[in-house]
Amino acid sequence: MPKLVIDGEEIEVPAGYTVFQACELAGREIPHFCYHPRLNIAGNCRMCLVEIEKSPKPVASCAMPAADGMVVHTDTPLVHKARKGVLEFLLINHPLDCPICDQGGECDLQDLTLFYGPDHSRFKENKRAVADKYLGPLVATHMTRCIHCTRCIRFLTEVAGVPELGGCWRGEHMEITNYIEQALHSELQGNIIDLCPVGALNSKPYQYRARIWELKKTESIDVMDAVGSNIRVDARGNEVMRILPRLHEDINEEWISDKTRFAYDGLKYRRLDVPMVRRDGRLVEASWRDAFAALAARMENLPGERMAFILGDLVDAESMVLVRELAERLGCPNVDCRQDGARLEGRVRAEYLFNTTIAGIEQADFCLLVGTNPRWEAPLVNARLRKRWRMGGFRVARIGAPFDLTYPVEDLGEGPETLRAIAEGKHEICEALKAAERPMLVLGTGAVARGDGAAVLALAHRIAERFGLVAEGWNGFNLLHTAASRVAGLDLGLVPGEGGRDVAGILEGVEAGEIDLVWLLGADEIEVSRLAGAFVVYQGHHGDRAAPIADLILPGAAFTEKNATWVNLEGRPQHGRLAVFPPGEAREDWKILRAASEALGRTVPLDNIFAVRARMAELAPHLARTDSITPAEWGRFGKRGRLEKTPFTSPITDFYLTNPIARASRIMQQCSSEILKPATEKGTGTHG
Repeated sequence: MPKLVIDGEEIEVPAGYTVFQACELAGREIPHFCYHPRLNIAGNCRMCLVEIEKSPKPVASCAMPAADGMVVHTDTPLVHKARKGVLEFLLINHPLDCPICDQGGECDLQDLTLFYGPDHSRFKENKRAVADKYLGPLVATHMTRCIHCTRCIRFLTEVAGVPELGGCWRGEHMEITNYIEQALHSELQGNIIDLCPVGALNSKPYQYRARIWELKKTESIDVMDAVGSNIRVDARGNEVMRILPRLHEDINEEWISDKTRFAYDGLKYRRLDVPMVRRDGRLVEASWRDAFAALAARMENLPGERMAFILGDLVDAESMVLVRELAERLGCPNVDCRQDGARLEGRVRAEYLFNTTIAGIEQADFCLLVGTNPRWEAPLVNARLRKRWRMGGFRVARIGAPFDLTYPVEDLGEGPETLRAIAEGKHEICEALKAAERPMLVLGTGAVARGDGAAVLALAHRIAERFGLVAEGWNGFNLLHTAASRVAGLDLGLVPGEGGRDVAGILEGVEAGEIDLVWLLGADEIEVSRLAGAFVVYQGHHGDRAAPIADLILPGAAFTEKNATWVNLEGRPQHGRLAVFPPGEAREDWKILRAASEALGRTVPLDNIFAVRARMAELAPHLARTDSITPAEWGRFGKRGRLEKTPFTSPITDFYLTNPIARASRIMQQCSSEILKPATEKGTGTHG
């Protein structure tokens, strides 16, 4: 390990560190624009110049490897003069539009000019102007402000795997461009807005709408997929203005998907903000008292086996605790959180978790994807798989429909017959599985939400045991969920009780006249037309697919409007926090269920969120350990049975329109029509 002297202090750094990293380790702040710890080194902004003894000129510290015996100075007249010179050059053509720039108040160029820059310029020439580029409905460009740090180019090429940006020309004529003027085809493109150190790239939906100092910032958790990305919700008044990523190395690092970042405008549209009761064939507004009275009248003397509860994809854990308690008091065994019909029993926790963990992907050396498209189902998991591929020594094979995942994938087949051949050791890929030290299998919900889902699970279990996917300190069996609520629902046992019906059974029961009342808690992804024969209670926050057919609507709160717990696909409990208040008469779901239980004469004695979480900890003790993963014990799951011949397909056919909030978002609708459909016709992205 090399030893350096930095500003008179000797420090030892790991081999391979740069002078920049050594200075940071020593507690010295080095100004920079182009350097980013998650991107390859470019060394083109020259802002990080330091003085190294025996060097004839200042050195770019980000591109200089730290060597034993180096003597570095970061605070000398030469360094100060160099930094002032660099900033003077950067400001030659930079427009003086800070008062109208969206980056104002959080701009690296502003901050560094204040602390390190000159107080005047010696250049009198006219500033150059650069035409703005069209990058699609999400990213706005003001290219005259660009300082050519190339962070956006490197991110799209290296992390997103969609190399659609690059540089043209040289010197003062250089421009960052997308070559062909069209929308960027990446589910992670919004991250280049955060990476841009100036105001060249801005959020198109957010630009000119607010200033940073006007916003109230709330740390929360994303529910657009099951990854559980850490986010910050910025709100002004009672309106969410934007959503940004928070750093969490083990989950989303510092990235978020475009659906997470831009679907927030869906929180304003199609909202359910007042209880409604169907009278004379029409839904009319009602008070909470009248709504509960109508519910009590309909459920009076109704046996529990003639009721059913179906839970949707965005439901929080606290609400599921109340559903479980209320269903028990009503004697209702027909409770199911598996809205997609997945054949997951929930008895063995390892059956439904991403056991390798997201960060653990970086330790794997072989990955078998079965019936999943992680690029759409979990873009941050896909980005981690690409990151592992770029590290080298990582092979990815797939059983399922072909799709560009931004890294090379070997296609083995599309149906369960290929999976059976591997389970029996009769496929050529078996040798690679045997040779791998830390193999992992990723099973998509599309593969288990079929008639033969239990048999597919059994084959996946057989592969895990046959090829050593589960060993001391390593579990390579993973289920990739798409719903933020699914793991918590299975942890809390929200599956049919003894003699109970699953979602398919509930729908059949309604059609057969055996189920009289169905309570949908945010459940919109089912065949709602099959519920015509039952009294439907819809509790949720958007008037999406199920609300129009409901007989009673109970308006709930969206994820930004409540303090709640979500459990991500790894089994990691995390707390989301209230950023804005629910609109109108809408209330938090657990409070609605608590009030409903009292109106029904089956009072659930959980009067505050602390009591609800205490009960949650009794039902599933690991849910009390916030932001930690409790490893699941391996066991037997799945059932042998007949396999269907149909190929595996992903449950997501439109990345941008997967839930009620996203479908209500005008931004997501525009993305679907402008980015997704043309890209699907031409083929999305390329790996590089």
